[in-house]
Amino acid sequence: MIFMSKKEYRKFNEKSRCRFCRENFTEIDYKDIQTLQKLCTAQGKLFSRKRSGNCAKHQRKAKRAIKRARFLGLMPYIA
Repeated sequence: MIFMSKKEYRKFNEKSRCRFCRENFTEIDYKDIQTLQKLCTAQGKLFSRKRSGNCAKHQRKAKRAIKRARFLGLMPYIA
């Protein structure tokens, strides 16, 4: 069994970061439907932060972009 001393910490894993933070997105575009569809269920509901892996900032931006895309008819409200 491996024990970690008190001063040893696990390094911040690159994979655990938000997909938008990893790719240095400044703005999530409402016209990028393929990216937005990855954040929605088959029924058109938005995945939770825990499920999608987004940070709070990018989850809010994604929600706003999805709502804009729905309003303009680019994405369905209910699939």
